[in-house]
Formats: sequence, structure tokens, C-alpha cells
Amino acid sequence: MVRSVKRIEKARRIQAILDELYPDPPIPLDHANEFQLLIAVLLSAQTTDARVNLVTPRLFELAPDPASMAELPVATILDCVRTCGLAPAKSKNISKLAKILVAEHGGHVPRTFDELEALPGVGHKTASVVMAQAFGVPAFPVDTHIHRLAARWGLSDGASVEKTERDLKKLFDRDRWNDVHLQMIYFGREYCPARHHDLASCPICGWAATKKRIREEATGR
Repeated sequence: MVRSVKRIEKARRIQAILDELYPDPPIPLDHANEFQLLIAVLLSAQTTDARVNLVTPRLFELAPDPASMAELPVATILDCVRTCGLAPAKSKNISKLAKILVAEHGGHVPRTFDELEALPGVGHKTASVVMAQAFGVPAFPVDTHIHRLAARWGLSDGASVEKTERDLKKLFDRDRWNDVHLQMIYFGREYCPARHHDLASCPICGWAATKKRIREEATGR
């Protein structure tokens, strides 16, 4: 119980710092509608958001909605997204996904986790991002930045992404999940790199990093 209270207090202090740094965190993936956000998030797996934002303008110019994407040849989709990681598989999934949206969802992106996760190439993290950022449903998508920071700050033990998500949902108020998710991503990118990070000078790691994590990072483990 004492450990839980300490984690909650730490989470509140972290949230206050994040709120000061990122009072209104923007969605990092460029999009004009819910479908485009879904495609952009799908493409972002093992690819930077910056890279996705470079390739999607051409793709969305050719196919801005499910109906037009369903008509686009897979080879054309691949040509647009070729520089993204896992591009061949993603191109096939985008084509299949668009066809399913047209055939089974009236050309709309579904608004439930189960329906989203049933789409080709859409896992729990992608579904969580869409639910949070497109529909405003509280969710806490955990990407590599968030998983790393949660462990570094002692908010979770880093055992798995699923465990990290459960732990963070317990520590932060439900109505703040969507904001904190984005704030942690931006903080990880701007202040808290995975390697060669000076924990002592970091505005959060300087006081929040666990002794265990400090030892591990000092020894390169």
C-alpha cells in the first residue's frame, strides 16, 4: 500500500511537470479525418512519426477515404509508403482494411476497440490511439517511449507493454489519459533519450528515476 501511495504521489508530480511543458499536446501524425489517422498510426509501427508525415500526403492525395483507398492497387500504396518499415505488409493490410471498412462498416472507421482490433494490421496500441485521438475515448496507448519512461521513473516494472498500460491507468486520472499519453511521448523525444541520457540533469529523471534503473543505465545493462 505504501508503495502504491508513493507511486501515485510521483505520478501527480510528473503530471504537473508535463502539464507545464506541454499544456496542449498536439497529435503528432498529420491527418484530415479519422480514416487517415487510422492509416497513419498503422504506418507508424517501427517507423518514426516524422517519416509517416513525409509519405502520407501523397497517399492521402490519391486516396483520402476508405472507398478510394479500396480501389487503389496495393502496388501503388506500396510505392507511396515504401520508405516506412514493413512497407509491403503494411500496404497489403491498408488495402484489406479499406475494403473491410467499405463492405462492413459503411465506409466509416468503427468506434469500438473490438471492431478496430479485428481490422488487418490493427493491434491494441493502434486501436487505442484511434479511440483516444479520433473519438476522445479515454485510452492509454503505450509506445516505446512511454514503456521506457514508465520503467525509468518507477511507475511500472517494465515487465510488458500490457503491464505498463495497466499500471499507468491506475496512477493517472481517467480523464487525463489521452493528454498524458501524448505528453510522455513528447517528453521522451525531447528530454529523455533511450541511450546516453544524463539522468541527473533531466527535469523528471533527476528525481524520479529509480535506484535500480540508475544502476542499470550506468552499467549499460
